[in-house]
Amino acid sequence: MTINRRKFLGGAAAIGGANLLGACATSSTESLTPGVAKPFLIGNPSEVLLTKGKTPRIVIAGGGWGGSTAAKYLRKLAPNAEVVLLERNPVFFSCPISNKWLVNMVDTSFLIHDYLATSQKYGYRFIQCEIMDIDRSVRKVVTSLGTIEYDFLIIAPGIRYNYEAWFGNDRTMIEATKSKFPAAYIPNHEHFNLKKALHSFKGGDWVMTLPPPPQRCPPSPYERACMIAWHFKTNKIKAKVTILDHKDDVRPINIGFKRAFKELYKDYIEYVPNAHIKEIDPFNKTIKTAAGDMKFDHAVLMSPHQAGDLVWKAGGIGVNPNTGKATGWAEVDNKMLHLKKDDRVYVIGDAVGLVSPQFLFYPKSGHIANRHGRIVAKYIAERLAGRNPEVSLPDNLCYMMVNGSPKEALNVQFDYKINEKGIIEQTQIDYNDRKASFVAENFKWAGLMYEDMFG
Repeated sequence: MTINRRKFLGGAAAIGGANLLGACATSSTESLTPGVAKPFLIGNPSEVLLTKGKTPRIVIAGGGWGGSTAAKYLRKLAPNAEVVLLERNPVFFSCPISNKWLVNMVDTSFLIHDYLATSQKYGYRFIQCEIMDIDRSVRKVVTSLGTIEYDFLIIAPGIRYNYEAWFGNDRTMIEATKSKFPAAYIPNHEHFNLKKALHSFKGGDWVMTLPPPPQRCPPSPYERACMIAWHFKTNKIKAKVTILDHKDDVRPINIGFKRAFKELYKDYIEYVPNAHIKEIDPFNKTIKTAAGDMKFDHAVLMSPHQAGDLVWKAGGIGVNPNTGKATGWAEVDNKMLHLKKDDRVYVIGDAVGLVSPQFLFYPKSGHIANRHGRIVAKYIAERLAGRNPEVSLPDNLCYMMVNGSPKEALNVQFDYKINEKGIIEQTQIDYNDRKASFVAENFKWAGLMYEDMFG
């Protein structure tokens, strides 16, 4: 399933949009007034949300790049199955392209899409709710609106921030860090808070901490640093972006990013490798690292990443055999993508754990999640038809803008195959030369991906 970048981008881009709606659904298990029944949509986690019929039911937990793709493709490939998409957010908001949005290179309407309209168009159910628990023993998902049974479950939760690695169980420090210096790597209000902070920043030291691998979209923090530095440079703001990288060097697209730092932003970006975080104080705005300590005026504090909460609730997290500690990522069959302990439960996208001794993890990107959604939809459709599915592998393609005037971007491509020993191999191609054509390709790519999920 190898991608040809230029062939893939040959079609016309489709730009979708929707109005950004209200906050996530909430619930209460208590009546509004003693003796008075609650309205249906307020919900009760102990009640049945949807009665199970004879038709096979596939529940998808999470409506990001992977979950939305899986829902659409399941309706195409398994038209006789009931497909239900559960998602906490009222609309889809894209993390890919959001770094350009932070500096006003794209409008919000390019990043958001309407879940309800798409579900009505393709004939699956969309339910906005919080998922409280997943009980695999009885194949049931507990939501804020009630319980729902499944025959197959697809968990597409993205990531969670592992603030515990920094602060243990100190809720005060965690909440202060999230509210004052959001990472903005999970689609929610954090992106808007970060954008507001950036455009009100008058100057000084702006710090970015980069998580240790594996992390969501490894090249995107470098892109974000470049876009922020470009904003400072363009608006003549006396400020410096300090990148505190856990890794020993820039990866991926090493040469391209380092050239951008030096040639475009030598007065605006300072790159610090091996900056393992020792201590962060969000109140006094200080950071202690293995590479040195510093104060800051504002920061994007990206803690280590882990599989999203839903994998933990489903008991799908792997365990390191040497230490007995949780790996933080879903333990899946590396080719079929279902949990090793439960072939009725699939995990797709960023939450997927180890898949190969050669490269360890798939890149945790929107493109991979989209491909996983397609692949798992095909697997389930084949199983429902009584056939054994053939193995499919994803591909990956990422564009990273590094300059806004003129608009220039970099590109990285990943291809996968299974070798004679049954091991998945990765081939990575870095395109290190800044090109305006990559910017155009990036927006075509995004439009085509949105079309694939929502069009």
